[in-house]
Amino acid sequence: MSIQLTDNIQLGGEQPVLIAGPCAVESYDVCYETASKLKSIAAELNIPFIFKASFDKANRTSHTSFRSIGFSKALKVLSSVREAVGVPVLTDIHETHQIEAVAEVVDILQVPAFLCRQTDLLQAAGQSGLPVNIKRGQFMAPEDMEHSINKVKSTGNNNVCLTERGFSFGYHDWVVDMRSLPIMRKFAPVIFDVTHSIQSPGGLGGKSGGSREFAPYLARAAAAAGVDGFFIETHPDPANALSDGPNMIPLDEMSDFLEAILAVWQASNPYVELLG
Repeated sequence: MSIQLTDNIQLGGEQPVLIAGPCAVESYDVCYETASKLKSIAAELNIPFIFKASFDKANRTSHTSFRSIGFSKALKVLSSVREAVGVPVLTDIHETHQIEAVAEVVDILQVPAFLCRQTDLLQAAGQSGLPVNIKRGQFMAPEDMEHSINKVKSTGNNNVCLTERGFSFGYHDWVVDMRSLPIMRKFAPVIFDVTHSIQSPGGLGGKSGGSREFAPYLARAAAAAGVDGFFIETHPDPANALSDGPNMIPLDEMSDFLEAILAVWQASNPYVELLG
């Protein structure tokens, strides 16, 4: 099963797709540096790349945490990076009224995990005509995500996919059940969210922590289990990132990190002989 994310990028085809970038739009400089470096790495590894950054972090642990540089300003940054670097862009949407403006500057809409059951949001995203990536809710059984998929498809938009990011049991850490990958792949292409899977929401009191050292293990396991793409948050200086620093991969480590994942993916994927 495959879908078209852009004119040139197919999800569920002969190559895994990389969706990567900083957690949030902090500034043009951070986004430009990250997108430029990732584009170069992806070209060297011969994998399609989509830049991601959230214009607003609407579900932060505390109301005092950084959320956004502002709706219009953040969208302008995404639009500028898209044009300057020449890469497709993905960002989250949280409310239906945001979709029209966001759809003008990005290529793919993403529905956050906490909102994956919101019928109005899913259908409005589908009506935009853009591909839609739905993150599986931490509280959702994998097979139940078919209903979320069908809410988007009810609009006539069949370019919809799912992202796995672990289950929550209310004790800060996510737990990834690799069985969810083949279950969800029965009805949509699946992306594995490497860095949110090792996040600890609220783990640092009023903000989220993370266990970055476990990212390579989960990423390789997902590659072996079979996924169509990888979602990875990265930053030039995670220690000073404004959001989710503890679970982001340092930008200067991304090349080696991706090479290790791809080695497993290529060994496990039936299209390996086509990758050259």
